[in-house]
This record gives sequence, structure tokens and C-alpha cells, in this order.
Amino acid sequence: MAVIHLMMEKAFDQITIQDISDRADVSRRTIYLHYMDKFDLLDQLIKEHIDDLRRICNSTDDDADYKDMGLVWFQYFENHWMFFSALLASKGSPFFRDQFLTFFIEELEKGNGMSEGCNSELTEGMKVDIQFLGSAIVGVVEWWFKQVKPPAPSFMAQRVGVLLERNLEV
Repeated sequence: MAVIHLMMEKAFDQITIQDISDRADVSRRTIYLHYMDKFDLLDQLIKEHIDDLRRICNSTDDDADYKDMGLVWFQYFENHWMFFSALLASKGSPFFRDQFLTFFIEELEKGNGMSEGCNSELTEGMKVDIQFLGSAIVGVVEWWFKQVKPPAPSFMAQRVGVLLERNLEV
């Protein structure tokens, strides 16, 4: 978490391994035993959170609608506020934003049977819709983290769910 605390204070490019080791109260050598560099460390943190989100989504009831899934997402974001805030709202990583967008696109595709082979015209149209909506979700989540007093996860889930249902009608 030392790197996340540091990212709340300054841009990732300005953070050194020495800064991380000082903040974590471990030697640089210890960090290098586990990570190639600061980018590898950040990549592993990102991967852990994206994998956690995927596990949670995969364990959610198959009958869950967009509002239910939105609640799962926003509760996770709230429980890991510092991590997501550092990467989305402050001096975050474009690499994380790309992985975050990929996560949402994959979840929307899964929820719309994109992997089940629909007719090609519908599939191409749905690809555009899903790309647009995935980008919109990332934008809304970024906005949420920038609020001084953000709306409750249940409110966010309800609003995002309504927008997804309205825009992904087949």
C-alpha cells in the first residue's frame, strides 16, 4: 500500500523505489526480490484488484441484473477507496484505466451473450454500444471518486443499472 499512499501525494513517474521502500519500511532489496521495478509492483496491484472484481462478478448469481452487478462493483470500489481513488481520481495510471475499461467491456459482453455468436450485424452494433457504455462506466466511476461527498454505492448502482438496461436493449 505504500505505493498507493505515495500516489495520493505525487505522480507515479516521480515515485522512486527508494520512496516506496522508505514508506513501507523495508529495504529496496526486499522490493526487488518481489518485483522487477515500480511498474511491475503497480501492475501486480492492478492485477489483484481486477482479478478480485472478476471473481466477485463470476460468483454473483446468473440472474443478477445490471443494478445488482453495479452494486457489487460500487461496494467493492468503496471498500478499496484509496486504491481506486489514487489510480482514477488523482495522479493515476493510464495503464490502469485501460485494464479497468477492458474489465467492464468483458463484463458487458458476457452479460449480453457476445461470446455466444449472435448475427454479425447485431454483434458489430453491440460492440460499438458496449465500447461506448464501458467508457461511460469508467467515466462515471472516475467522477464518483472525485466527489467530496459521493452518492452511496446503492444509488450509483441503481443509476448505472438503469442506463445500461435502457441502452443495451436488443
